[in-house]
Amino acid sequence: MPRHTWKSLNKQQVGAYAEYFVKMELTMHGFQVYSTEVDDRGIDFVARRDADPFIEVQVKSLRTMGYVFMQKTKFPLRQGTYLALCLFTEGHQPKLFLVPATVWLTPNAVFVDRKYEGDGMKSKPEWGINVSQKNMLELSKYAFESTIDALTPQADE
Repeated sequence: MPRHTWKSLNKQQVGAYAEYFVKMELTMHGFQVYSTEVDDRGIDFVARRDADPFIEVQVKSLRTMGYVFMQKTKFPLRQGTYLALCLFTEGHQPKLFLVPATVWLTPNAVFVDRKYEGDGMKSKPEWGINVSQKNMLELSKYAFESTIDALTPQADE
């Protein structure tokens, strides 16, 4: 089977791959990664580099452009909380983004705030990302390498 054939994986397998992929990328940047025993709070794992503060990471994945969301009760908008988004394109390594939760403090057309308030609303309030070709420029600001560089102290030369 050719590498990066994502269509052959089911949704759970793609999600697991995304989580391990993010963990390994953080490891390659000098972070220690600690998995949670139970995923009931929305945080998939925590990580830290040396004696720096821990970061909390929630991982989401998409195989096509679309919408991905996190329930507000499980994704607090605070420093040190991140969404790792893996975009899977057939035949290619995943594109990885690391978005600080604080981005949703000022929602826009890409990083949205869905309140779902009022009569008859069944969904819980959520933070979301509209992933489309049109929105890739805004999303690209949070490419993994850019965000991780901001988190990783530069080595002394």
